[in-house]
Amino acid sequence: MTGTAVFLQQLVNGLSLGAMYALLALGFTLVYGILELINFAHFNVFMVGAFVGLIVLQSFGLQGQTVLLHGAPLVLALLASLVVTMLASGVLGVLIERYTLRPMRNVRGPMAMITTIGVSYILFNLVLLLTNAQALNYPDPMPSVDYHLGGVTIRLKAVIIWVVAAVLMWGLNLFVRRSRLGKAMRAVAQDAEAARMMGVEVDQVVMIAFFAGSALAGAAGMIFGLYYNFTQYSIGYTAGLRAFTAAVLGGIGNVPGAMVGGLLIGLIETIGSQYIAAKWADVIIFSILIFTLVFRPAGLLGAQSPNRS
Repeated sequence: MTGTAVFLQQLVNGLSLGAMYALLALGFTLVYGILELINFAHFNVFMVGAFVGLIVLQSFGLQGQTVLLHGAPLVLALLASLVVTMLASGVLGVLIERYTLRPMRNVRGPMAMITTIGVSYILFNLVLLLTNAQALNYPDPMPSVDYHLGGVTIRLKAVIIWVVAAVLMWGLNLFVRRSRLGKAMRAVAQDAEAARMMGVEVDQVVMIAFFAGSALAGAAGMIFGLYYNFTQYSIGYTAGLRAFTAAVLGGIGNVPGAMVGGLLIGLIETIGSQYIAAKWADVIIFSILIFTLVFRPAGLLGAQSPNRS
């Protein structure tokens, strides 16, 4: 491959990886935008979502890469698995909010954030014990179809990931900006007390934010499994940390910023790994993050909020 073809190939790979990071980053930014809380349990909601997707795909009789589907059966199997995974992950997010975070809503200090770390470790160790710390082969029912454009190979799997991620991100952006509940979410993010006095059900809005963010994390987990053909108990840490970095880079609390940040982190990781070394990926990512925040403390698309007196 020529140098240009290699660069373009890494752009393609980076878009696939960045789509997953963007979906995961949206969960961080939704919760932070409303509660100003870093939800570290989100790391392992993503991991649980990957296992839920694995179980649902296996329930269709799909094992490893030995069973391939085409046409309508492929679309139905993937769509059903995605919907069930998102619903299960969303319900998990609601349970975390309702039973561990809501009782601490009015507690000052970092206790709520520390609680999310504890919940994250509970999920981590539950899956660790249930899977005996083994990496599991992820079903991949998609046929190996490649498209060749100017020396660049685009797999059918990548195209499906782009389409799914684009639809989910577009749908979330439309929901936040156009729907009644989306307007309520923006009102609570701006001033929860004022929104409550205007009749907004703040608890309901927070619950919806957790459901939507966790559902997107579940979708990202299933995308991870399909893209890499495996899942294990430890995938939440690396992917979650990079997605959190993407949310901060784009402007945490800003929905378009999380999307842009996720895509940028995916591109930085693949291009940096190609031209420098894979082991330097984290150094490159966090160096760019620090450099950006020095000159743009609110992130690339975030707005600096005035301090309340």
